[in-house]
Amino acid sequence: MKKILTLFLVGLIIEGRTQDLLSLLGEDTKTQKTFLTNSFKTTRVVNSHSVEFLSPGVLDVRILHRFGTINGGLDNLYGFDQANMRLGFDYGISKRIMMGVGRSNVNKELDGFLKYRMIWQGTGAGSMPFSFVVVAGSTLITMPYADPNRTNFYSSRLAYYYQVLIARKFSERLTIQLAPTVVHRNLVAETSDKNDIYSIGFGGRFKLSKRTSFNWDYQYVLPGYLKQGYYNFFAVGFDIETGGHVFQLHVTNSIGMNERAFITATTDNINSMGLRLGFNLSRVFTVTHKEHQKEGR
Repeated sequence: MKKILTLFLVGLIIEGRTQDLLSLLGEDTKTQKTFLTNSFKTTRVVNSHSVEFLSPGVLDVRILHRFGTINGGLDNLYGFDQANMRLGFDYGISKRIMMGVGRSNVNKELDGFLKYRMIWQGTGAGSMPFSFVVVAGSTLITMPYADPNRTNFYSSRLAYYYQVLIARKFSERLTIQLAPTVVHRNLVAETSDKNDIYSIGFGGRFKLSKRTSFNWDYQYVLPGYLKQGYYNFFAVGFDIETGGHVFQLHVTNSIGMNERAFITATTDNINSMGLRLGFNLSRVFTVTHKEHQKEGR
């Protein structure tokens, strides 16, 4: 948490110093600075967080489905005979803060996160050329203990993750994002397993039309942190906007739908066609009406 708090302070200092300098130069930053929006269609690239935020007072109900692996063949209807899901509720607290909770049937796992926008890409005087967002979250496995007769600890069910999102919207069509991440697991299966897993996320969006875009989402775990039989998470797909809904149709190698699961516990290998079809459905609702300032494009 100390690292996260330090990043918060650094971002505030950067923005504050920029504004002070422009004020000394006589620049009217209030009228000239414009923030960019729609770097991504939703607050997620596919599985990973994006730098996009919900507006204040807006609730996003998210339903995620992952089917079985395609290489299961016709016997499993190429994965459609199996289905796993996550139900999530995300909420915009302010223009810079949002939070969310969710529940997956995989490991009967609960998850929650808090997301803060430190730097917001914009145009005009005093604007920054990129967005900088920090995310802190946790997960809780609620399955029965594997051995209820031994001494079990509640803390063993918990994992945590901390993430920095750095993104730039290069044009109306293209956005690129990097996401250095650390996942901490309180309990691991073997003493040789590492509690802390370090990865770097690579994601992006290419806008195809007014209502569609192509997305990619990848997590590269640093060498030595994943044991044999586990693989880097990968997903590609399309976002399709239909009014208040956004459909994210994709192919992925991960059954997991929270950071602990898809970063540290992906067991399907894309080289052996261990791929799954899936979709995310996002539906937003305005819960409370708050005053909105102009955010630009």
